[in-house]
Amino acid sequence: MPIYVYRCENCGSEKELLQKMSDAPLTHCDSCDQDTMVKQVTAAGFELKGTGWYVTDFRDGGKPSSGGGAAEG
Repeated sequence: MPIYVYRCENCGSEKELLQKMSDAPLTHCDSCDQDTMVKQVTAAGFELKGTGWYVTDFRDGGKPSSGGGAAEG
């Protein structure tokens, strides 16, 4: 189930709510007792695990991370 962030247009209070996509959106603000809550657009959080991603494989120019290369000098 996704976490939705709602913000009151009247008083500015925010609330995070874990709810189903099929649930009705929250409209009532408990802080100011008005029906002015609106759903905010937020970015989804995720983590890239494993290999094959730019972050894990190619960000350092494709150089191996181990120090097993030729010595400088």
